[in-house]
Amino acid sequence: MSTTEAQLSHGDADVGGGIRLHYVEAGSGPLLILLHGFPEFWYSWRHQIGPLAQAGYHVVAPDLRGYDLSDKPRGWRAYDAGLLADDIAGLIGSFGEQNAFVVGHDWGAAVAYAVAMGHPEVVKRLAILNVPHTSRMLEGFRTLKQLRKSWYMFFFQIPRLPEYLIGRDDFSFAKRSLRSDSKDAFTDEDLERYVEAWSKPGALTGMINYYRAALRRSPRATLAQMRPIPAPTMVIWGMLDRHLGSELAEPSSEWVPNLRMERIPDATHWVQHDAPERVNELLIDFFGEDRS
Repeated sequence: MSTTEAQLSHGDADVGGGIRLHYVEAGSGPLLILLHGFPEFWYSWRHQIGPLAQAGYHVVAPDLRGYDLSDKPRGWRAYDAGLLADDIAGLIGSFGEQNAFVVGHDWGAAVAYAVAMGHPEVVKRLAILNVPHTSRMLEGFRTLKQLRKSWYMFFFQIPRLPEYLIGRDDFSFAKRSLRSDSKDAFTDEDLERYVEAWSKPGALTGMINYYRAALRRSPRATLAQMRPIPAPTMVIWGMLDRHLGSELAEPSSEWVPNLRMERIPDATHWVQHDAPERVNELLIDFFGEDRS
């Protein structure tokens, strides 16, 4: 365990709906929530937690429902975007705060967008890393280019088989997939930490259920729940993303009217790992504009 990790505090929060989320925290000051994506857990933010805490924030990085040490409700319906957003609104409230700065990567970014639309009062400022806004993702699914990139989302709809293939041979498929995206982002020690999290009972199914719930909701139902986001929003995009086309990066001003767009040319989908110093610099600068 690194010195930085040893200094983290671990806790659990009852966020409502019978769900308990595990989290790590560091620092003091305005609340700042970091939401990881697939297939990570709070450890996704190992390069950000310390610098953001040192910059004067109370940094909280939860394991989203279904992941690592957090609750893993059964059935894909328990992973609807509205329920995931409720979790984070409840997490913010559990610290006695009315609002927070919110950062999300990958699925955590999708959840962050859902929080900002469904619970706009709890999001002071929003930072999104390498996930399209919902409207852009729906546009992408109408193109052959993005459908090819997103093949795994459809594969995940098959019952049980994805869990078997990902989990066999000590999760070798998952480890190879991460390394094939960014060979320098994940050390052997990092991958062992991921394997430990993936090995928790019910974790693989919980993680994959995000995709099952998303693709089984009709586009009409998704559009009906979309709202413009009033919070100032920054999108950080690693331009070497193999999974999501860069043409989807910038959300429409119809849905995100107060937008700052930052592109990092030499970073992959794992932008916070590939360019941690730049990402930290951007987050500190963006959130520093509103510390009231």
